[in-house]
Amino acid sequence: MSLVSHVYPTPIGALRAVFSPRGLCLLEFVGQKGVERELAQVEAARAGAPERPDGALIGRLGAQLGRYFAGRLRTFDVPLDLVGTPFQRSVWRALLQIPYGKTWSYAEEAAFIGRPTAVRAVAAANGSNKVSIVVPCHRVIGSNGKLTGYGGGLPRKEWLLDLERGREPSLFATEAMGGVANV
Repeated sequence: MSLVSHVYPTPIGALRAVFSPRGLCLLEFVGQKGVERELAQVEAARAGAPERPDGALIGRLGAQLGRYFAGRLRTFDVPLDLVGTPFQRSVWRALLQIPYGKTWSYAEEAAFIGRPTAVRAVAAANGSNKVSIVVPCHRVIGSNGKLTGYGGGLPRKEWLLDLERGREPSLFATEAMGGVANV
């Protein structure tokens, strides 16, 4: 399967997307630690058939990201091609159930998937999510209400949660994250 890559500017830094013929398989911040390893995992998992991804998905995701960052989109509807273990994929599907503007703790997410004692495994699976924002791992926080790990960095996680809660994200934070003023 061939892959197509595209970079989107956002208010909090450029996002690199990778599409397979099945859908979006990677969406991460450019320069984020571990992205090259994630890309290699996607390439290894999707190597083979000479099919080409639908080029229309690039524009569709771009339009949806623009509406999301403008506060006008709550749910993405681009097809996903999630690369991971069955457990990881179950955790990532659970993330898609967290409503826009809301947060869950890792313990709540573990209970949701029927594995209430697997909190650390759920946290590790969230950390392996390769489709940032669309699969909203930024909506998971510690049981104490504190922000915890996010591959894009805690300032971005806070910015995304502020956006979704209808709070004005910090312009200073936007500039510090290498974002652009307008999407």
